[in-house]
Amino acid sequence: MTRHPTPIDDESLIAALRLASGSDPVPERVTAAARATFGLRLPGAATARPAVTPAPRGVRSAERPRLLRFTAAGLTVELEVGSLDGLVDLAGQISPCPEQGALVEIRTLHLTESRTPSPAGRFAVTGLPPGWFSVVCHLPGRAPVVTSWTRIRP
Repeated sequence: MTRHPTPIDDESLIAALRLASGSDPVPERVTAAARATFGLRLPGAATARPAVTPAPRGVRSAERPRLLRFTAAGLTVELEVGSLDGLVDLAGQISPCPEQGALVEIRTLHLTESRTPSPAGRFAVTGLPPGWFSVVCHLPGRAPVVTSWTRIRP
């Protein structure tokens, strides 16, 4: 004789899923990371996406810095990433040159460093921890421009 399982209605299935989900709570570190990530968002900011960066010519060293370029809303953010003693150094330039009152924030998951770019649009930060970073350009009279999150390693 063949036995057929008793069909389960939708309400019973949902109730069983609710009971099962209660037996395995979300770890606190996952909840904390989600809250921290949510706090890093910038509503209304334009997201600068990675653009192709040509390789430098005539460079023989295998230890050359990593070059990154991001573009959005008529703005280009060029970054040179290097490392020393396990920490990350970041030098960048905003094009076109920003007006007086511009501010650049280099954000990691754990800290934010602010710099006022030079009249030529240059800025630098040294001693960053390896991991994820993003650069935010605050320009007078415009919405912020933020680069997509990028992982850097020494």
